[in-house]
Amino acid sequence: MADPTSYSAERVLIVDDDPATRNGLTELVRAWGFTAESAGDGAEALDRVTDFRPSIIVSDMVMPRMSGLDLLKALSAEVEHIKVILLTAQGTVDTAVEAVKAGAEDYLTKPLDPHKLQRLLERLAEINQQKRENQVLRRQLTGTGKFGRIIGHSAAMRALYQVLEQAAPTPASMLLLGESGTGKELVAQTIHQLSPRAAAPLIAINCAAIPDTLLESEIFGHEKGAFTGATDRRLGCFELADRGTLFLDEIAEMTPATQVKLLRVLQERKFRRLGGRTEQSVDVRVIAATNIDPAAAIGDGRLREDLYYRLNVFTIKLPPLRDRKDDLPLLIQAFIDEFNTRDHRTVRAVAPAAMRLLEQYDWPGNVRELRNVIERATILARGDVIEPAHLPTLGAPAVSAVPANGLTIAPGMTVDQAEHKLIVATLDAAAGNKTRAAEMLGISLKTLHNKLNRFKEAGASGAEGDGFSRR
Repeated sequence: MADPTSYSAERVLIVDDDPATRNGLTELVRAWGFTAESAGDGAEALDRVTDFRPSIIVSDMVMPRMSGLDLLKALSAEVEHIKVILLTAQGTVDTAVEAVKAGAEDYLTKPLDPHKLQRLLERLAEINQQKRENQVLRRQLTGTGKFGRIIGHSAAMRALYQVLEQAAPTPASMLLLGESGTGKELVAQTIHQLSPRAAAPLIAINCAAIPDTLLESEIFGHEKGAFTGATDRRLGCFELADRGTLFLDEIAEMTPATQVKLLRVLQERKFRRLGGRTEQSVDVRVIAATNIDPAAAIGDGRLREDLYYRLNVFTIKLPPLRDRKDDLPLLIQAFIDEFNTRDHRTVRAVAPAAMRLLEQYDWPGNVRELRNVIERATILARGDVIEPAHLPTLGAPAVSAVPANGLTIAPGMTVDQAEHKLIVATLDAAAGNKTRAAEMLGISLKTLHNKLNRFKEAGASGAEGDGFSRR
């Protein structure tokens, strides 16, 4: 049973020449949470359209003065946004085809199955809600350069918004590609909000942040006693996201064995908890993301090719910030407003010299790095303007092969030695922040940790003194 207030924004007009059927159906639709009125035939329904403004019409096919099919044809020429469902006791294929050709959303036969009608009305209401939300987003984009929580007015971002509008309402799996910090999770949230699943949960999991031994349990759940430490049954992400969306970030960091199980769930919509004997059915849309080239990941065995093709129904590539610097003023102002509100600051502008630094920088950490830089600048600013002095991380050239700290990569040096020196220098440039260092290096945080552990195990000279113990 639907929430009685769920669909109150949807106006449904019931059209039938039989008073008992008309009144009973009107009361039933109201009980489902819709706003409903009635009309005795097609001609009266046309009059009611002007004042009642229905979004959905449920009409009998055979009526005096004006039939349901004639009503449909009259409406299609004038009011394209009204969805029409036709009812008839004369359920022939020819009549159904004629109704669909004339623009009917669906065709139900009498005696009417109330459950079928309810499901149909709820589906049409969700479609209408999506259209209203898209209209709001388009108006927001025109006025402020924002699309939901995504910010940007550049050509690259407008192309992205167009794809999101087309893909979000579908049930198709999606793959988001983009460098770290480009906002893949934010895009996943927007896709979820624009989909028919918006009222259900969005569950996000970063495959790179969870140890391999625990990842399968996180995704599929486990039964009590499935392994050491499994003291209770635990629901996995698939069950938590049932009827909603599951966002799997850094999909290439998932072990091949877990990828096989994920592929099976995508194909069959069924899975089994660790230690479980029965299969669970789920209705989940999966959005996956990676910051590496899928072809390269498939080539080195990190991503299964069959899983890639299963996820690759829609592929969206997010542009790096260096390719959409036209969006910098919008992004900077949005972050200033955010931190002013959060920290009770009064920063109102960026000095021209500081803006030049921001525009000249290549932003290897993308929007996430920009947000961190602006957060620090608003804290350092004593007045109401961000000055170059408040951007110390942008005041010098990016890390190069021969930076100011004397780092050199000499001929004959092993790859491990060169990589070790580069990672140490990058950690120093990032003030020991491993997350930011990973973004600057273009690798995942998990990969950085693995490299640091490998250097320690190999007894790399000066490892502890070179910043490896920093967080």
